Amino acid sequence: MTRPGGRGSLGGRAAIAGIGATEFSKDSGRSELKLAVEAVRAALDDAGLSPADVDGLVTFTMDTSPEITVAQAAGIGELTFFSRIHYGGGAACATVQQAALAIAAGVAEVVVCYRAFNERSGRRFGSGVQRREPSAEGTALGWNLPAGLLTPASWVAMAARRYLHVHRLDADAFGPVAVTARRHAARNPAAYFHGRPITLADHAASRRIVEPLRLLDCCQETDGGQAFVVTGTERARDLRNPPAVVVAAAQGAGRAQEQMTSFYRDGLTGLPETAVVARQLWGASGLTPADIDVGIVYDHFTPFVLMQLEEFGFCAPGEASGFVAADALPLNTHGGQLGEAYLHGMNGIAEAVRQLRGTSVNQVPGAARILVTAGTGVPTSGLILGADG
Repeated sequence: MTRPGGRGSLGGRAAIAGIGATEFSKDSGRSELKLAVEAVRAALDDAGLSPADVDGLVTFTMDTSPEITVAQAAGIGELTFFSRIHYGGGAACATVQQAALAIAAGVAEVVVCYRAFNERSGRRFGSGVQRREPSAEGTALGWNLPAGLLTPASWVAMAARRYLHVHRLDADAFGPVAVTARRHAARNPAAYFHGRPITLADHAASRRIVEPLRLLDCCQETDGGQAFVVTGTERARDLRNPPAVVVAAAQGAGRAQEQMTSFYRDGLTGLPETAVVARQLWGASGLTPADIDVGIVYDHFTPFVLMQLEEFGFCAPGEASGFVAADALPLNTHGGQLGEAYLHGMNGIAEAVRQLRGTSVNQVPGAARILVTAGTGVPTSGLILGADG
């Protein structure tokens, strides 16, 4: 494994030692706290650790289960580190980064990252903005809501339309992303769309949501929980499963960044926040796109998968649809949020760990370096995870 040595490098000093999740459903029948605790306990069991070993917790600002409440309910004792990351799905990889930084700094030894919600049976993000407390960051939304831009799909549609226009493409360009995700989900028993692949024709025939997005361009709404155990690499080597080493981790926000409504940038055909993350990951790891064995690319909406691949340098601008159609990179082998479950990207990190362990249901032979990205259109984050040794 390449040992990173650039700016912001964690130097392979931390690793994901355990992963755990609840089932993914449309109606969990239990509280979000219950889901969080189930996922945390499952991750600890996977690592071969007990709640007493944990001294740190990290989650999202959007999570409804506070760290101290999860600690109490899961049987965890004293905490020396706790942290939350803002910006929705953009936080996913940053939870692992925060844990790794805490471990590298010596302020914690075993940190559990978690995210749990009833996003289908409870509050549904896809229902759009219905009520919002006054805030500075809400001002940007205030410029767009009166024009009818009320939902995440409507915000992404603005950039998607511009992308198609500039690159002289039509909406069928998004199809390969949806088809690839569903092909992998069809072989994944944990996926909501297990056994249900789709074709490009199915994608083209699915109903319009917001021009140019179709139903099959949009991720699911899911109830569930996911957690990871992060600890020092040396300690992880002595635990139950092979460690997934944090080769590099980064966060990024671009110039003129807003939450999903950055419509006044110089252009709408890319994702500057992703470019900020990409530069850091490649610089810290010493790797290039050619070194990546599997891409776990945040797929809340298909157009932003294409833009992420281009920002990371896997292909030139406007060429990502053909890149995906050609299966040039194994992509979202768990089925992604389009096919497995929408867990704010946390289930994608778990799939990266399975690929490194050799236990994925869509295993890529010899997978040793995995790129994982988090939510885009918002300040975001990313990881490169590697096999040990």
